[in-house]
Amino acid sequence: MEFKKSNVEEHLFNLNFAVKHYERNSKKCENEEETEKNELKEAIQDGNVQRARIRAENAIRQKNQALQYGWFSARIDAVAQRVQTAITSKQLTGSMARFVQSMDTELKSSNLEKVAEIMDRFEEQFGDLGVQSQVMECTISNTTTQTVPQAEVDSLIQEVADQHGLELNMVLPSA
Repeated sequence: MEFKKSNVEEHLFNLNFAVKHYERNSKKCENEEETEKNELKEAIQDGNVQRARIRAENAIRQKNQALQYGWFSARIDAVAQRVQTAITSKQLTGSMARFVQSMDTELKSSNLEKVAEIMDRFEEQFGDLGVQSQVMECTISNTTTQTVPQAEVDSLIQEVADQHGLELNMVLPSA
């Protein structure tokens, strides 16, 4: 089942659009991480332990989400480059065309688990995309609900306090 070139090019455009979307989301999370760190600094200055912990957890969560969006963007970009190469060399097979159509459909529905599953099948079927990646352990939605390790929270609180020359007026548990 061959797809018309214009149809495949439309799917390629959608893949590239998704790359930009996830890059923007990654940048947004990085900005939100900085905002949370500034709020953390204020909480430390006020000596508000609970608020400091919440802000540290939020900053860490935003950092992790930014990394996952970046990783996801890079993975989709690798697929788009492979499809572009196939279009250019006119070697777009029926199975690759079906893959591209499936990917486009799932990207529109924002079902990241399905997209990751489709990309895994693509990598298996079409070989190395030039991007070494491991299977995604959890989706971005799971990232926002997972517990942030306490040691990481305490470390970030100490780091922000040190960066701004602040003395911690709170007792952090020793690890």
